[in-house]
Amino acid sequence: MARVMYAAELADLVANNPQLAQDIKDNPDKLRELAQSPLQTDKAVYRLVVIALGLAVLIAAGGALWLGLRGSAAVPDALTAIGSAAVGALAGLLAPSPARSG
Repeated sequence: MARVMYAAELADLVANNPQLAQDIKDNPDKLRELAQSPLQTDKAVYRLVVIALGLAVLIAAGGALWLGLRGSAAVPDALTAIGSAAVGALAGLLAPSPARSG
């Protein structure tokens, strides 16, 4: 699985893996693959995270609604915090990244 790497980490990886060094010599684009984010290369993980966060939002909202209809005095702060954090994380994952300049 590809992930973002720093130059020193990549150098260590290539130095300790002769097959990878040969693959990079044969196909220099292999370096681009190593530097890609898992969100660009592993769609299943991305979808799993989005589904889990979506479920957290729905469960938190449903729990707050259920407690409200049941007549509880107040919704627990933890439930509000979980729902808010999940909504913020979903917004961060689904919002388009700003274009890099220069």
